Amino acid sequence: MASARIRDFEDFVEVHGLLLAASGIPPSLHRQLFQKLSTETFDSGDFFQVEPCENGRQRQLVLTSDFMEKESQLFLIDHAWTFRLADARKQLQDIPGLAQRMASLMCVDIDLTSDTEDADLEPDGSHENSTSNVMEILEKEICQAKEKGIDAVMWLELEELDIDDAMLLSLDLSVKFPNLLALSLCGNRLQDASTVVQEVTKFKNLRALWLNHNPVLKNCGQMEDAILQGVPSLEIYNSCCTNNFGEWALGFCGGLYGKEKPGSFHNSTNPLETVTSLDLSNRCIHNLFNKAFSATKMPSLSYLNLRGNSLEQNSAEDLLKLLKGFSCLQQLEVDIPGPLGGSALQILESLPYLSLLNGVEVLKILETGKHVIDSKLQPRLPEWKSDEPLADRVISAMWLFLMTYRLADEEKIDETSVWYVMDELGSALRHSDKPNFRVSPFLFMPDGKLASAVSFSILWPTQNIHKGDECTRDYLFGIGEDKQRSARLTAWFHTPKNYFIKEYEKYWKQLSPRTSASPCIEASISRSLLRSDDHALRVYTDIPQVEEFLTRPEFSLTTDPKDADIIWTSMQMDDEVKKAAGVTDDQYINQFPFEACLVMKHHLAETVQKAYGSPEWFQPTYNLESYLAALVGDHYVRERDELDNLWILKPWNMARTIDTTVTGDLSAIIRLMETGPKICQKYIEHPALFRGKKFDLRYIVLVRSMNPLEIFLSDVFWARLANNVYSLDKRSFFEYETHFTVMNYIGRLNHMNTPDFVMEFEKEHQVRWMDIHHRVRTMIRSVFEAAAIVHPKMCGSTSRAMYGVDVMLDCSFQPKLLEVTYCPDCTRACKYDTKAVVGNGDIIKGQDFFNHVFGCLFLNETTHVTPL
Repeated sequence: MASARIRDFEDFVEVHGLLLAASGIPPSLHRQLFQKLSTETFDSGDFFQVEPCENGRQRQLVLTSDFMEKESQLFLIDHAWTFRLADARKQLQDIPGLAQRMASLMCVDIDLTSDTEDADLEPDGSHENSTSNVMEILEKEICQAKEKGIDAVMWLELEELDIDDAMLLSLDLSVKFPNLLALSLCGNRLQDASTVVQEVTKFKNLRALWLNHNPVLKNCGQMEDAILQGVPSLEIYNSCCTNNFGEWALGFCGGLYGKEKPGSFHNSTNPLETVTSLDLSNRCIHNLFNKAFSATKMPSLSYLNLRGNSLEQNSAEDLLKLLKGFSCLQQLEVDIPGPLGGSALQILESLPYLSLLNGVEVLKILETGKHVIDSKLQPRLPEWKSDEPLADRVISAMWLFLMTYRLADEEKIDETSVWYVMDELGSALRHSDKPNFRVSPFLFMPDGKLASAVSFSILWPTQNIHKGDECTRDYLFGIGEDKQRSARLTAWFHTPKNYFIKEYEKYWKQLSPRTSASPCIEASISRSLLRSDDHALRVYTDIPQVEEFLTRPEFSLTTDPKDADIIWTSMQMDDEVKKAAGVTDDQYINQFPFEACLVMKHHLAETVQKAYGSPEWFQPTYNLESYLAALVGDHYVRERDELDNLWILKPWNMARTIDTTVTGDLSAIIRLMETGPKICQKYIEHPALFRGKKFDLRYIVLVRSMNPLEIFLSDVFWARLANNVYSLDKRSFFEYETHFTVMNYIGRLNHMNTPDFVMEFEKEHQVRWMDIHHRVRTMIRSVFEAAAIVHPKMCGSTSRAMYGVDVMLDCSFQPKLLEVTYCPDCTRACKYDTKAVVGNGDIIKGQDFFNHVFGCLFLNETTHVTPL
């Protein structure tokens, strides 16, 4: 890479060639990009305007220039906030003006409380004035009817007029308007159910009654049943279709009837034959079969919306058969999964005339195999409480706006991702499946080095755009259904909950308890490697503790792996690595074939679940690369049932809690997939604590053989303590030293000798440690049995290995498996002498730790280890 400052376009391309290719920026725009970067030209304000939408809860970007041709221009978008996730809250609190700017950008700087009137107070005037206003409205209705030559008022709207029970009685509406077909009393102050029933049941021809937003509905008892019995002609009650709905209700939903054209009591002709569009969404319809809803009555129907209706009295087969009769039906809106079944393809097979399903072209559905079929997803809008600090509001809302990248140079990739928020203009770009713009992050290195890099986002049109058009981008560019696009949209939109709950139920059904045959268990059968000629076993290792503390005369160190009898390495060695290093199948090595089934987190989850389903010692776990939809369903179910809903996300194969996050935010869970493959595991919200702090336990397992299973538990184990008092305050979730226990690399390490920890723990919680230890032993045994059952190929005659097993105790002192690690860090075991808590209680010298490990694995000894 060039090291001199970039002088011209050729230098720019040479330095940024890979970045330009990765960004997707059209080559025709590369020179324009160089010019704008070199001169720091931010001219997007001359072409675009940010406008409020969603009642001020969102913003959108609109083109203000007359026309913009596809791939004709590009624009620099500044980054308003760039951070590492662990630093987010601290930056919002410490950087002057940052929280205020982000809150404004994310539309969370306003109060959502509306000015509500006290139901016990008269609003702006006396009761007499309200009555007078109502009477004027009634007189006006009567006069208008006479002017039109109509003898009777048939549609009456008395909404938000502060009508209370006494006023309703005094109005004597049934005498003034005996022929009413529709009456709306929405938004008034009616409270007494008996009064309401008494008055409305006097209208024997009433087809529709709206009492929405009246206090009486909060404690109405049997009012609905009484009204429906008293007015048998009622077809719509509080916006819902009654069981008696028919031609009038369908005509109202189809736009035939309204205040200007209320309909009549009896129809001699078929008024529904002209209906082409029928919106029955959210009408609480249980049974769609009646004489009025038929292809004969509505032969011209081309659009039908059935969303939000259970239709539980009809089978999917019968409903599809009914709808198939509507030969003109081209557009259908329906919940998926829902009353027509769980498959969009099933619906399309039964209704071949459809051209649009839930607003999506049928051909596109068939091509993409989409799961969530919906073009009208409602956006997730940030939610907060009026007394919530701005920093808290921003932390909750930011997942709707964040973008991410990870830095890398020739030597290594940065382990921690960078998150950023585009400026106000860039953040106003909303999502579309058919976007007209694209955005890509870009690092400009004016000095030709990564150290000089400045980050921008680049915006350019991918379609021809006209003045006034909204400018949109695809939040999931390049991500199709093969990468769970529909499920990932849940980060920004309210996707159909039913679909994901069904996916969760299917997933959970697969994890029903199962029994498996236990692997073969035999007494110590592995032969000792000790030579008869008394020559030491040569050991090659790249681990400093082994080099320093393996001091037994039976072993000697060698620097050439080809000369070694035993290879003890921190590096995973596949066949290619072995070949390159000259390692043969006759040499012993500290790893087993296919051990990824234990030491990679997503494979460990799969191994446990295949063997046992969902054992109580393993938290509900989802591989987000495969089962995001099920996780979303689980989250929805817990939210519905008001259960704990805190989760921990862990990368498949990173140690030291790198890129590990604790959150209950569903949008955050989904967005965190962007920083690499992860599992999402139910967080242990109520762990056993030590002095009020979280801890976990590191156990060392020695494996001589997987078939037959021959494993040992080292008598040396230790507790790892968090530094801060445990808290479930959401502000603490970014605090590493509150929720994590691995302090070897981050934070201050507070070591505590295991016997002291055990003694104090027993005293604090009034428990016997040996009872806990027995449960832990049983669990660890089960973990390795699962591997032997599910992966019988995890065996090797020259394999011997040591694994770290991390365990947490819940508040009932039941063990929970956290993870299994290859070649665990045993610095503590080598550094500290300790008294054995289990076994014979001898003093175990730290400097002899690897002597005992190698003695167990290669000399068939059992000093300070216990067979499992």
